[in-house]
Parts: sequence; C-alpha cells; structure tokens
Amino acid sequence: MAYEYKAVRRVEFADTDMAGIMHYSNFFRFMETAEHAFFRSLGLSIVAKVDPPVGWPRVHAECDFRAPLYFEDEVEVHLLVSEKKSKSLSYVFKFRKLNASPVIEVAHGKLTVVCVRHEKGEKMAACNIPDFIADKIEVAPEALLDGSR
Repeated sequence: MAYEYKAVRRVEFADTDMAGIMHYSNFFRFMETAEHAFFRSLGLSIVAKVDPPVGWPRVHAECDFRAPLYFEDEVEVHLLVSEKKSKSLSYVFKFRKLNASPVIEVAHGKLTVVCVRHEKGEKMAACNIPDFIADKIEVAPEALLDGSR
C-alpha cells in the first residue's frame, strides 16, 4: 500500500505573473497533477473505469505560502495521504524549491476529496471508496506528516 508520491516540476513561463513569480493558483494545479500521478503510480486513474464511474471532487483546498517560486525554478511536490475515510481522502503537500541552497520549503497545501459515483442524468452522490482503490492507499506515518494535518 502507498501513502506518498513525489513529483518534480519546473515553473513554466505560463505559471508566472507579471513579476515573474508563480501565481498562487498554480500551486493548486501542481497539487492536482501530483494527485493524478499518485493514482497512476498505483495502476489507477483518477476516473475509475467502473460502471458507474467514480470521481473525486474537491471539498477542501488550502495552501500557505512561505517563499516565492520564479520562472524556471525546480520544485518538488511531495504528496502524503493524511487521512483515509470510507468515502474520502485527505492529502498534505509539501513544496520544496530544489534549486535553492539550501533547499527550502516554499509552500504547504492540503486537499480533501470525496469519492462519488456519477451516472448519466443523475446527480453525483458520495459513495464508499471501491476496495480496488482503498486497498492500495494507506495513511502516511505520523513522523512523515510531522504535524501537517
């Protein structure tokens, strides 16, 4: 079972504002990209191919910023599963600027997603996380979460 995933991204020109600093909204895009890669690393997709399909709408998202990222900075996005319930997953994200000396944490994010089924013509409804997904994901050890919940 897995509880973490690390991705390295480079800040692209399109990620920045007029001051050349990564726009705050892109931290959320980076979190979502890391979540999708985490699922792929487990042989899964964020949209499970079951009938009816399940998806993961966001019910909570936050990010605290500690230092800016600039165009062409390399950043590590470290996803940790902080909570797993029958119908939801929560993650913490640690953003570290890799091309700084020393490497520094530049942001800290949180995301909670709920498993939903969505049948054509019906409203989405929360559902239990299917076993084939739940069996591959566990909560990170407290020492790694490090008070991040």
